[in-house]
Amino acid sequence: MAALRASPIAWIETTNDWSGGRKDEDRVIVGVPKESYPGERRVAIVPAVIPNLVKAGLEVIVEAGAGEQAGYPDEMYVDKGAKIVPDRAAVFGSADIVMQVLCYGSNDVTGKADLPLMRRGQTLIGFLRPLGSAEIVQEIAQAGVTAFSVELMPRTTRAQSMDALSSMATCCGYKAVLLAAETSPRIFPMMTTAAGTITPARVFVIGAGVAGLQAISTARRLGAVASAYDMRPAAKEQVQSLGGRFVELPIEAQNAQDTRGYGTAQDETFYARQRELLTRVVAESDVVITAAVIPGKKSPVLITAGMVKGMAPGSVIVDLAAERGGNCELTRTGETVKVDGVTIIGAINLATSVPYHASQMYARNVSTFLLYMVKEGKLQLNPQDEIIRETMITNGGEVVNARVREFFKMPALATAGS
Repeated sequence: MAALRASPIAWIETTNDWSGGRKDEDRVIVGVPKESYPGERRVAIVPAVIPNLVKAGLEVIVEAGAGEQAGYPDEMYVDKGAKIVPDRAAVFGSADIVMQVLCYGSNDVTGKADLPLMRRGQTLIGFLRPLGSAEIVQEIAQAGVTAFSVELMPRTTRAQSMDALSSMATCCGYKAVLLAAETSPRIFPMMTTAAGTITPARVFVIGAGVAGLQAISTARRLGAVASAYDMRPAAKEQVQSLGGRFVELPIEAQNAQDTRGYGTAQDETFYARQRELLTRVVAESDVVITAAVIPGKKSPVLITAGMVKGMAPGSVIVDLAAERGGNCELTRTGETVKVDGVTIIGAINLATSVPYHASQMYARNVSTFLLYMVKEGKLQLNPQDEIIRETMITNGGEVVNARVREFFKMPALATAGS
């Protein structure tokens, strides 16, 4: 294993403009391990972004075979200036910054095996699911790494090019429609044939966030009639801009979205009325795609068993909220079931089913984020910067993210000088 390296981080104090940290002239090493979550085919960095990292003064090492399943063989990385190392331990042992898709936290199957490979002062960037488990977040903190969770990227214009969560949601919305089209016994587009005219399939999307909007767009491209519902009034214009029909219900949510643009949890009275009003629309649809997710909370049930029973045989539900319990009462996480003639797809991690472009999008987002923090070949972190402050989960052995601490009811951290 390569010798352990000192921390490459220089902290910027906005008050007195001092910076400290590593003083040697070694190049900061960015390491890319192969994803270990079962069935995961994406890779955190693709060859195309490596020249930008090298230009910024960084060195890139990649575990052998890390990009193979996504369509990026080792030779492509070498051609772009990366070095191939034999195994995971070599990546963690040499890298100052480790770039992953599913870090421990979002990878609750095999991710814990990375903990003993981490070292104090190392930087970790990827999906960490920071609102999933307080215990896991604290374990990552205790490993001494400075961990950045890309799903907490602010939804601002300045951070748009770093928004990996939206990129992966785009992949999921696209693939959900393809799954539905493959499963449905109906043809999606209207066709004029020798046997007469075939009417287009009716696709109904519940939850018009990034995934939902991509589902509408893809359904329209396949020739289906698309409609959508979202409790956020602002979604209406977005749905209509894609050629979808916005379903309006005579019910109003309280504080429908948070400051980051995500839907907020409502009380059971609201959801009960919502389900009642959606029953007819669901029954009239050939395909229903649900994408209503509340960050850090169980997904609200929007389709009951009774509503499924009212759908026509051969109908399809694709539940993009399956990982959080599902928007359909009958969804089974990671499984496809058939109830009363209706197929309910509870697939998770759909982005990995289009690994080439999902990896390309993710790599562009996270490399942009990394380069945002690199100055003169070193990682320089300004804790007053919103992008850095909002995404940094752990540092110096502590959980430092205010939102995460509040969510898990951890006591507030003492501020400097208190």
